Amino acid sequence: MAQMYEFDAFSLEDDFTGLSREALLERLRAVRALLDQLDEEEPEDMDSEDYEQWGDRHEALEDLSDEIEDLLDEMGGDA
Repeated sequence: MAQMYEFDAFSLEDDFTGLSREALLERLRAVRALLDQLDEEEPEDMDSEDYEQWGDRHEALEDLSDEIEDLLDEMGGDA
């Protein structure tokens, strides 16, 4: 069974509104680092339960990254 990285550094339910630009950038860097690590742990068997769990985690992190990028775009400037 592949090791699945637990991303509990912050809740995926966090409300990021009101955070400073630097705090959002820090969260975005953390999410991208988690995505990079998760990419390295991609299970080989695409029909396995491990792969399904991996895909769910990956999608959740991508959604979180998009949410943070949207907030940064609203503030102006590059992420």
